[in-house]
Amino acid sequence: MLLRAALLVALFTSGAAFAQRESTRDALVRMEETLEIRLEGGSGLVIKDLVPVIVVSVKPAYEETKTWYPTAALAAIVKVFGGAHVRSCEACMVTRVYAQDGFLQQSTADLEVAEIIRLDQGARGTSAPARAAVWLDENGDGVSLKVVDLKNSRIVLAENFDGVMSEEARTRKNVSYARELDRRARGNSLVHTFVDFGVLPHQHFSIDWDEQFGDSNNNLAGFTFSMFDPVAGIGANYYRVIPQALNLTVGVQVLLSFPTALVQAISRMDQQVIDPLFTGVLVVRMPIAKSNFGVVATFSTNVRFAIGISLLDISLLPILP
Repeated sequence: MLLRAALLVALFTSGAAFAQRESTRDALVRMEETLEIRLEGGSGLVIKDLVPVIVVSVKPAYEETKTWYPTAALAAIVKVFGGAHVRSCEACMVTRVYAQDGFLQQSTADLEVAEIIRLDQGARGTSAPARAAVWLDENGDGVSLKVVDLKNSRIVLAENFDGVMSEEARTRKNVSYARELDRRARGNSLVHTFVDFGVLPHQHFSIDWDEQFGDSNNNLAGFTFSMFDPVAGIGANYYRVIPQALNLTVGVQVLLSFPTALVQAISRMDQQVIDPLFTGVLVVRMPIAKSNFGVVATFSTNVRFAIGISLLDISLLPILP
């Protein structure tokens, strides 16, 4: 019985350790990819201003990863900054003891920038002094990265990474929500442009300029210009976004046929040119994933049904939103 329990504990422990190594390994890969993109993309990080770097800490979070993680973390740092520009500070990762003029000090606290510079001076020989210090520690969800400029103690980067970048996605979502609340408080409008091309079995071509409003931002209203069904039609529209149904947009367009209205105004007779004076169009749009394309279906009071594509949030002319 005891042997069975011991085997179960061993299996559970090894499985948990393997899972942790996998999550940490994925987080290190995400960290490498993110830093490489930022260093190449001109996002404020310039590698020549950071190297050489000195690695201050690569602490594992678990007993099971204490022999594997430090090497994996150092390999990731070398891949990002280059082996010729990475310097290890082993003295930074142990208890420090300082003895001078009868004074003895033992320190286990986090290193200050002045201490890092002093340790670097004692170990680098004739090499150039380190410009930045790097901390890359393991945590429960992945890894934590901190980069500090040694010249002025400026924090260059401080960020957590996990295998699926859930924290960064959550941060972007919260920032977007805060911006949206600020936009509403200022009373600024949020304008969208939709271009619909219904081609089968009939045709319906139109362009909408809509303002988004409502407590949940699920309402769209604005004006429409129709190129076909009706020809040269102008009018108003209203749509409702349904997030629970694949973000479907369902609404109507009420359009005035400009050619018919012009002829009736000149002839003072109630006659139809190409289309009736007024046309109502039921419109259903479904966005494709998170792209700027969608599928559109329309049905008009002219008994015309069309299916096609919709271009979401585009700008056809610089003067238009």
